Amino acid sequence: MSIPFGGYASPEQIMRDRAEYARKGIARGRSVVVMQYADGILFVAPNPSKALHKISEIYDRIGFAAVGRYNEFESLRLAGIRYADINGYTFNRNDVTGRGLANLYAQHLGMIFTESIKSFEVEIVVAEVGEAAEDDQIYRITFDGSVFDEQGMAVIGGQAEAVGGRLKERYSEGLPLPQALDAALAALTEPGGERPPVTQIEVAVLDRGREHRKFLRLTGSRLEKLLEAAQESQGGARQPAAEEAQAEREQAEQAPDTAPPIAPEGDIDTGSGE
Repeated sequence: MSIPFGGYASPEQIMRDRAEYARKGIARGRSVVVMQYADGILFVAPNPSKALHKISEIYDRIGFAAVGRYNEFESLRLAGIRYADINGYTFNRNDVTGRGLANLYAQHLGMIFTESIKSFEVEIVVAEVGEAAEDDQIYRITFDGSVFDEQGMAVIGGQAEAVGGRLKERYSEGLPLPQALDAALAALTEPGGERPPVTQIEVAVLDRGREHRKFLRLTGSRLEKLLEAAQESQGGARQPAAEEAQAEREQAEQAPDTAPPIAPEGDIDTGSGE
């Protein structure tokens, strides 16, 4: 009995196919924004589900955000929690770090990408809040196990490049929480589109001012108050600009007409001297 020949594919082609497959799966999800603000690190994700979270706590001062297939990144989240609990209990709680978790996830994803038939369709962020802003850490880990040490902010999933571009236009160091939340939502919203309602966004922070556990999920009235504060601050910022524009218009109206004289109607200066 003859065995059908399935053909040959080079290792490079196999890896390209796996990477393309994973990227397509990740691109179908909506983006997640992770960024520093004045008192810690902010996580924002469009998510209508109240049970299936994209943003979670891993340990005392470490947060987790992911996009892609829920069952796959949920298994990674649970593995990270087990790693943190075992190491924190066996050694010291300070020995559990964002860098250690990022390395753990990189090893798992790299092994799955190279050895499994199907790669994980996930992209994750591990963020650790420090005692000061310069001690904060944000790591982005891709489906193939690559690790990127992000500075200030990270965007994963969906239209990450477009969202990241819009976020860079609004981001600055030391933003208060309401303004940081407003910048994240503006970046996640398509130009000309409407922002998702409060009930369809997932927001959490790593607040360096909190005791022990730094992770705090923002929901309900607390989130609504933050959005109201952001709108008020934006309105206050726009008012002086509007007043300056009005003053410029008044000055232009009051200024004497210094434009050069023109020929009477019907006469055309041809430059010939006639």
